[in-house]
Amino acid sequence: MKRLIFSLITIIALGIPALSQAVTWKIDLEHSYVGFQVQHLMIANVYGAFSTFNGVVTLDDNDITKSTVTVTIDTNSINTNVAKRDEHLRSADFFNVAQYPTMTFVSQKIIKGDKDTLQIIGNLTLHGVTRQVVLNARVPEKTSKDPWGNIRRGATASANINRKDFGLLWNAVLETGGIAVGNDITITLDVELIKQVNK
Repeated sequence: MKRLIFSLITIIALGIPALSQAVTWKIDLEHSYVGFQVQHLMIANVYGAFSTFNGVVTLDDNDITKSTVTVTIDTNSINTNVAKRDEHLRSADFFNVAQYPTMTFVSQKIIKGDKDTLQIIGNLTLHGVTRQVVLNARVPEKTSKDPWGNIRRGATASANINRKDFGLLWNAVLETGGIAVGNDITITLDVELIKQVNK
């Protein structure tokens, strides 16, 4: 009888799918970077960053495609190291931070690539417009414990967008031909994640 019960339990256990191993990680603002690059005057690049943002990544290392990513960025925190330019970028000509104080990215699908590379497909909402973009990401499995006992891991990602797709249309025509501000923007994220412990 005991053997029969044990056999039944084994059969049932084998028939139950493995439970999700999803773990929640939060972006550590103090050790992370969200920035962008855009062409200026058709000859060089201008770089900028956002100093305030937050995000949650739910990672399932058993099936990484079941993971999720959500990031929110404070557009008012833009910084290109030129105060006058930053004021212009916050104005209605560009981000219009008074009306659209944040931009968000919410993943919809994740495709696993070679080794620890991923394609994170999701919706980016910027300037009141939502469009699908692809983040090319790298999320190594390696973790580290900080002096306070927190478990951390890193991740990097980048995406290319056309600002005109999001209604950021301002520009100036140059006397020598071309435009003052490029339309293609490269967004870069280099983040440190802290594992959240269930209490």
